Amino acid sequence: MTPGPFRVVERERDTVDTWTLRLEPLEGPEPVVAPGQFMMVYAFGIGEVPISVSAPPLTFTVRAVGAVSRAICRAEPGAVLGLRGPFGTSWPVESAAGGDVLVVAGGIGLAPLRPVVLHALAHRDAYDRVTVVYGARTPADLLYTDALESWRSSLDVAVTVDAADASWEGAVGFVAKLVARTELRPQRLTAFVCGPEIMMTTTTAALLSRGVAPERIQISMERHMDCGVGLCGHCQLGPTLICRDGPVYAYPELARWIEVREL
Repeated sequence: MTPGPFRVVERERDTVDTWTLRLEPLEGPEPVVAPGQFMMVYAFGIGEVPISVSAPPLTFTVRAVGAVSRAICRAEPGAVLGLRGPFGTSWPVESAAGGDVLVVAGGIGLAPLRPVVLHALAHRDAYDRVTVVYGARTPADLLYTDALESWRSSLDVAVTVDAADASWEGAVGFVAKLVARTELRPQRLTAFVCGPEIMMTTTTAALLSRGVAPERIQISMERHMDCGVGLCGHCQLGPTLICRDGPVYAYPELARWIEVREL
């Protein structure tokens, strides 16, 4: 599959190294992307990287950490990028209907989880209690700060940082510790978790200790992905290829492998 051309129509800076871009197709229909799926985003002449869609339609939140992601972040409105996809599995948001939803995100992990929050807001009557627990390294690293405040009118939102500055009046500490003291109804709960792997490991442990069933914990994994279709093997984690079998998994599928950096 070759990348199709898409024009940048909006670009907004979120943090010192993170931007959110909205794209639209130059030709043909807009791809339909389920919450949690990713696209291969191509900066022409430089390369491509996998990036989860952070909101419909075709919105991407990108951290500038390498040559390709820096080029994508520099793309002004009017610039053309390439897209392939969508690829991968999605968050099972509809299967959580009728119960409680817990969204737990660390750092830029809120980006692939934002579609879950937006879905819950758009279908608020389909869910009982919806809670968002989000953490970042510092207050300056928090994403979507205006949206976080607006979500509080319909959802329970708790935000923490690892290290505070003089202006911060919220919680300080790791995400898992905030999860440990969040009010939960384990038998009714579906948890959606994304962030650094150590954060997902400690968060999952906190949820299991609270009585949440392993199959009710959904996590999104990230590994180096080159092809997006399970051919190159770069994203192998144990017996699974994350681009093909993930990135979203029920926790029991990865319980043995989640702490393994390389195999």
